[in-house]
Amino acid sequence: MKNICFLFVFTITCIVGNAQLKVKPRCDAFAVDLLDGKVNGVHPDFTPGQIKTKLPCFTGEEPAKCGGVIYFKDRDVKFYTDRDYVEIGPAFKGKLSLPLMGAKRGTFFKWLGNPKLKDYTWDAFQTQYGCLVLYYNKASRVQMIRFSTKNTDELSLCE
Repeated sequence: MKNICFLFVFTITCIVGNAQLKVKPRCDAFAVDLLDGKVNGVHPDFTPGQIKTKLPCFTGEEPAKCGGVIYFKDRDVKFYTDRDYVEIGPAFKGKLSLPLMGAKRGTFFKWLGNPKLKDYTWDAFQTQYGCLVLYYNKASRVQMIRFSTKNTDELSLCE
């Protein structure tokens, strides 16, 4: 009886011990090129498979939400795969090619020109790849960035 109990405990220990050894996918620090519209070389119009292959460190996905979303929650980045846009949130961890996050509204003319569309809380700029939308907080500072391969007339956001 002792041998059977020992064998049972040993087997359970081995199974639990092996279950803990999982390799996490690794991604380099995110570098967002806002003038070319890409995150580490990945454009918003890439397929979900292409995004997951190039950036395997995604933290979740929802295929049904807004046509598909791939999350990088630890970096505050979301790819909306069906709508072809990327969202960079206020807790973004990485490097931006233009220092827009937290910047004051109206100080982007030298990089982006005049906005194509304006609202109280956002400005939309036409870019060579599509469009760039900057969202502002109450202090008129950039709190979120969205960029898309679609132009401002075609862009459909998930709210």
